Amino acid sequence: MKKGKDTKPHLGIFGRRNCGKSSLINLLAGQEIAIVSDVAGTTTDPVKKSIEIPGIGPVILVDTAGIDDTGTLGQQRVERTRQILSIIDMAILVIMHNRFGSFEEELITRFRKDDIPCIIIHNKSDIEPLDSKLAGKIKQDFGSDILDFSALTKEGTQLELLIDLVKANMPETALMKRTIVGDLISYGDVVLLITPIDIEAPEGRLILPQVQIIRDILDHDGIAVVVKEREVDAHIRRMRPLPSLVITDSQVFQKADASIPRDIPLTSFSILLARQKGDFENYLKGTPQIENLRDGDRVLILESCTHHVSCDDIGRMKIPRWLTNYTGKKLEFDVVAGLSALPQDIRNYAMVIQCGGCMITRKQLIGRLKPAIDAGIPVTNYGMAIAYVHGIFNRAVEVFLKDKHLSGDYL
Repeated sequence: MKKGKDTKPHLGIFGRRNCGKSSLINLLAGQEIAIVSDVAGTTTDPVKKSIEIPGIGPVILVDTAGIDDTGTLGQQRVERTRQILSIIDMAILVIMHNRFGSFEEELITRFRKDDIPCIIIHNKSDIEPLDSKLAGKIKQDFGSDILDFSALTKEGTQLELLIDLVKANMPETALMKRTIVGDLISYGDVVLLITPIDIEAPEGRLILPQVQIIRDILDHDGIAVVVKEREVDAHIRRMRPLPSLVITDSQVFQKADASIPRDIPLTSFSILLARQKGDFENYLKGTPQIENLRDGDRVLILESCTHHVSCDDIGRMKIPRWLTNYTGKKLEFDVVAGLSALPQDIRNYAMVIQCGGCMITRKQLIGRLKPAIDAGIPVTNYGMAIAYVHGIFNRAVEVFLKDKHLSGDYL
């Protein structure tokens, strides 16, 4: 399955101002994509560029502002650099002139906290080579080797060493093409997809999760049959063979549940994405906590994938309405689009509801949920929350839990 632009591994380049980060990016990219200047602070905000690294494939390089920037505006740039950690799969920390102090130590501490592998490069070695004592101290204190490097070198060996280090340290999870349904179907299995064409459907095409799942079915030698919700009853009566799996849009869960025989597994596009990208075990634990919502509780809805907002938007309108009707409580809702900052401290929320995340990486989605999970706040997913309030949760997740020890804990 081909990765979308924002689902590629993200490689962040960090360091002080004027340490050669942009030159390094240009070297990795093989072209002038970042502005190189002797003026400190030329890079002001994180800049993304998609490139191909030999042996790894498509990667998003992220050039960041200097971590030692000064002044009010400079501190805002530094904060933007810190925020970018939530989307980074791996980091390259660039130092020069044998300077390694509190700026670098703070970054490495943050990398470790967020489980971000990091390699350290001592750049501009053509001007001042790496001091062996500093290298030994960093190795002892942080367990990291340093590559003595010059982004201006014309020798291919140094670049090859750098690429080898990136390949060795890039997390496997960032490179894995995780299947969506491949482990649920066998050769020749028919999968029925229920896809409403309503006001939220984009003109002339299907939404991204539906396209991704159709492709995954075909990649695993299955047969994808797509129908609108009003054709399900007639189609299922004459369908032979019967589908091995039915996937529905969450908004018509009740209709699908009533139409599809109980012996045929049923789930949703959003729940499939929750299993592929999200923290599925914490979703399973968190979803039933809907029962514990009380008057005045605040619910955070994370709509991480940007899209056109309709008048009856699922995240902004339908989920709040369904949740309020189900609980009978007066709830407050905050909706945050993309990867924007939260309007309140995460501890002010009683529950977090995350979208499927079809347009972001697994690292970005897990990082988005981590503050809530660390704070003990229940997390769930659009599809799982919708299934729960419509009384279909057990059926919707059963296909993933059969013959697994987890099933006794959640069903």
